[in-house]
Amino acid sequence: MRTATTIEASGGNWRELVDYVTEAEKLGLDICWVAEAWGSEAPSPLGYLAAKTERMLLGSGIIQLGTRTPMAIARAAITLSQISQGRFLLGLGPSGPQVIEGLHGVPFDRPLSRMRETVAIVRQATLGDKISYSGREFQIPLPGEAKPMRLSMRAEYDIPVYLATLSPKMLLLTGEIADGWLGTSFVPEGAKNAYFDHLDRGLAAAGRTRSDLDICQGAEVAFAEDENALRAMIAGRKKELAFSLGGMGSATTNFYNNAYSRQGWADVAAEVRTRWQAGDRDGAAGLITDEMVLATTLIGTEGMVRERLRVWHNAGIDTVRLYPAGETLEARLATLGRAIDLVRGIEDEAAE
Repeated sequence: MRTATTIEASGGNWRELVDYVTEAEKLGLDICWVAEAWGSEAPSPLGYLAAKTERMLLGSGIIQLGTRTPMAIARAAITLSQISQGRFLLGLGPSGPQVIEGLHGVPFDRPLSRMRETVAIVRQATLGDKISYSGREFQIPLPGEAKPMRLSMRAEYDIPVYLATLSPKMLLLTGEIADGWLGTSFVPEGAKNAYFDHLDRGLAAAGRTRSDLDICQGAEVAFAEDENALRAMIAGRKKELAFSLGGMGSATTNFYNNAYSRQGWADVAAEVRTRWQAGDRDGAAGLITDEMVLATTLIGTEGMVRERLRVWHNAGIDTVRLYPAGETLEARLATLGRAIDLVRGIEDEAAE
């Protein structure tokens, strides 16, 4: 497995974030993804990090559909690829109705066709072709006097496209057209029905196999030195998980809730959303079980984390995206370094 992490440039100390990324590169981290939720955008920090790093890959994790035209995305992707000398990965995702409609004022309509067409237009642009596209969502150029144009630059390096998707139809599309899948809410024991069956159908439809898709999954990693510390860690994560199940998305559309439901927690996920939406945040968090926290994170004693990473490896994860816990930069880097060493050990085992 390769190792990755994700940062968001909103708030906090930007200089410290840069130190985190550059030190992570020295630890041997393979990829740094830069997120945009409802704060900082991704391309600007990626351009800065391209100048501060030498080896690691840098990815948008993710640029949100609906916030830019396909050609704006293509221009950013090509520019970042050139600046980083081929180290850029283009991560795209539909986001959700609350962010797209509530923040950007753009309808969250037909994300499936918007995703398919955006990827097609971006790839056309990277080839240096004149852009001529007629689809359900986009028509370039618009009818009238305008003629097809090409960018005044073309991509000098390959730009792999990763899609952050959770719903069955989006997963099928990911298998069909993407180079990688940025997943979340991942439980290896329930992943076949929830995720992999849909990805595999998309791969088969395109005449591809699992080896053609980088399966990139993420989770928080934290090390507990004893049982008391572990219990405290688990308790502290329950409200975060309740927010994902109850507060992400809108009252009727929550892709995280749907993903957990498909992995065996439908009744709990439904009740958590009901209580969260009613304002009972503590009651929602109280429904989250220890099992749910441990199944979807990489927290525990070192032995527990090692075994969980082994399960992820055996489930078919190609890249593990690590969110290291820690109150300070030094603590986060120490956690990240321990996790990277565990991943290397598992890779060495598999190679024997």
